[in-house]
Amino acid sequence: MLKRLSLILLMFSLAPVAYAQQTAKAEHLAGLLHMQPMFEVMRDEGITYGADLDREMLDGAGGGRWQRAVKEIYQPDRIWQTFLPVFAAELKDADVESMIAFFETDLGVRIVNLEFEARRALLDKATEAASKEQFHAMSESGSRRMKLLEDLVRANDLVEYNVMSALNASYAFYTGMINGQAFVTPPSDADVLKEVWAQEDQIRLDTNEWLYSYMLLAYQPLTDEELQIYVDFSASTAGRALNSALFSAYDRITLNVSKALGLMVAQFMHGEDL
Repeated sequence: MLKRLSLILLMFSLAPVAYAQQTAKAEHLAGLLHMQPMFEVMRDEGITYGADLDREMLDGAGGGRWQRAVKEIYQPDRIWQTFLPVFAAELKDADVESMIAFFETDLGVRIVNLEFEARRALLDKATEAASKEQFHAMSESGSRRMKLLEDLVRANDLVEYNVMSALNASYAFYTGMINGQAFVTPPSDADVLKEVWAQEDQIRLDTNEWLYSYMLLAYQPLTDEELQIYVDFSASTAGRALNSALFSAYDRITLNVSKALGLMVAQFMHGEDL
């Protein structure tokens, strides 16, 4: 009995150590992936989206208070604190060492830098338009580059993950508006779901266009051979586990942000102080 109790106590004492080690590995991997700088880009994207919401839902009456509130919702440190615990938990049983090993190679470092720079470049509307134009020009080309990008998308279900995340975000936004009493007669959950699912086809088209445009821009400096190495890693067990963990963590961020934006829209409709 005492021996069993000692073993139980030992397991409890080791649990915080194991959790700390797991979180440290996840944090190191997130650093290799430039996640914190990426959240700064996400903030800039959010500011642009917030301006669209102000124009479409508040007739542009949000002003400086609205802009400050949007910046607070997209505060990078807050997003990081949401991201890291989910990311670490999702990687609990994954081969994190293989992920770290890949992104510590010269090619892995280049890929992350290229992805980050492309995401930041797409903040510019002219760059985004040119990238989309390139995608439409190449989409039916049957080139090896397009085939490799298609393989990369399939390896990690990138379109499906992004569509799912966008649908979840839309539902969370409606939830925030309902909680903020934006509607005289609140829609039922069935009505909200119907409205959200009605957006799926357009979301899928937009996601496909943005995703391939982004990848064409990001991976343009890579040779086909280098891109094939990335595809192979992404299709591996470690690569798929990493992608799943990233989307789980991103989805949590998106849900929190979207619900907060919906609530904030409702509050501004009522003229409430935040």
